[in-house]
Amino acid sequence: MENMTARSFRAQKNVRQLTMLTAYDALFACWLDRAGVDAILVGDSLGPVMLGYPDTTRVTLQDMEHHVRAAAAGVSRSLLVADLPFLSGHLGVHRTVEDAGRLIRAGARAVKLEGGAGQVPSVRALTAAGIPVMGHLGLTPQSIHVLGSYGVRGREDEEAGKILEDALALEEAGAFSLVLECVPDVLAARVRRETGIPVIGIGSGTGCDGQVLVLWDMLGLNPGHVPGFVRPCGNLGDTLTGAVREFMDRTHKEGHLREENDESN
Repeated sequence: MENMTARSFRAQKNVRQLTMLTAYDALFACWLDRAGVDAILVGDSLGPVMLGYPDTTRVTLQDMEHHVRAAAAGVSRSLLVADLPFLSGHLGVHRTVEDAGRLIRAGARAVKLEGGAGQVPSVRALTAAGIPVMGHLGLTPQSIHVLGSYGVRGREDEEAGKILEDALALEEAGAFSLVLECVPDVLAARVRRETGIPVIGIGSGTGCDGQVLVLWDMLGLNPGHVPGFVRPCGNLGDTLTGAVREFMDRTHKEGHLREENDESN
């Protein structure tokens, strides 16, 4: 299979469903790449998942660079997308482009930016600089202190209309794709119909152009809270625990056998 680029990713709109999963290191990125996933997201979800942060607002640009560099080492075909961390898109266009450039130099092939029409200048500047941009609307976790909860967005007509307007504005500014998180199915399907770029859903029903999940949730490896919309495709947490216990039991038994042999000698 040929390498996936932002341009070829966008070209799949209305052709087939797209797949995207998170990865934060070379090993998991390699396995996802081998499996043929279309895009790998080095998301700022690495904060809670990998680093033990309480939310994504604690993730720094240095955290992102480190994990992008690691994941890039395992990718040969999939489109590697990196999240711009908290505040990167709100301290001026120059700062946004500079931060995005650091993620591209670390190995990303595109960046993801949370926010709507207010991010249009940044999307234009990034695109002009040769950096493909994936938008992110609906529930935007970096805004959790304003939103107050991780609940569904766009239930009310006014907010739903704003999400659609933002989607069209981001597309017009040059975004090649859009993540739509935790919005009603009907709204997600409408955004998909009225935009010419792939709409990738997470907790937004099946009417999108593709789906993205946090890999740890999908594999059943997350010991904490897992969103209700996730349907795990495995239970690797139990598998891992069983394997560790088998190793412990084997080690203990081998130790007892050695002690018995020592005593008999």
